[in-house]
Amino acid sequence: MKLTFYKYQGTGNDFVMIDNRQNIFPKNDTKLIAQLCNRRFGIGADGLILLENHPQYDFTMVYYNSDGNESTMCGNGGRCLVAFAKQLDIITDKAEFEAIDGYHFASVDLNGIVSLQMIDVDSIKIVEGYTFLNTGSPHHIQMVENVRDVNVKEQGSKIRYSELYGKAGSNVNFVSPLTGDKFAVRTYERGVENETLSCGTGVTAAAIALYQNKLTHSNVVKLQVEGGDLAVSFKEHDGKFTDVFLIGPAKFVFKGEIEI
Repeated sequence: MKLTFYKYQGTGNDFVMIDNRQNIFPKNDTKLIAQLCNRRFGIGADGLILLENHPQYDFTMVYYNSDGNESTMCGNGGRCLVAFAKQLDIITDKAEFEAIDGYHFASVDLNGIVSLQMIDVDSIKIVEGYTFLNTGSPHHIQMVENVRDVNVKEQGSKIRYSELYGKAGSNVNFVSPLTGDKFAVRTYERGVENETLSCGTGVTAAAIALYQNKLTHSNVVKLQVEGGDLAVSFKEHDGKFTDVFLIGPAKFVFKGEIEI
């Protein structure tokens, strides 16, 4: 069977997009999904996303890591899926959809910048050396002097598989200050088991952790990732973060067909 796919990227975090409103894709075929994401034997991507019908909202998001397993929320993937829905004429400039972590709202401006509302955050663990929180996916945030000096794959893997997070593991983010309210972030993603050029839930977690640790006093935090620039805005009251938005570009790369 020939499968039509679309490729999108959000600050270098890239995804295979499939319009699955007709339920044609074999969703339980882990091996196939991993093969499609393989950069040498498939299309190549950090993950695969299915756009499906929803009884109430514009669409449903189903996200798989590049290892073929369905995973938790992906912020950049969600932003790319909104751009994909716009290309399919499912939406115009606003979207409502459901992902594994619940309801999301998003908007797209005239320059293709997608603002995606993330889940509220009211549980943040701050201990000496790191901060942990869940922004739709679990994230370990660790401040370093300069992210350029970090072996992200080696150090991230060590933390991800440590006794600290058990079998489920955690994504791991290394953060260092740049200027003003801008910070550099590099992320090791579980499921990809390597550094990715960008992680949406990761920079969201980093921004909230920075604010909660009083390393920034701004409720709009700019973040430089390996693939470009993102921003995270939020409201905070008594340690609870609401109206959390991940903001950045989501770009169409190409469309193709592949035999499966």
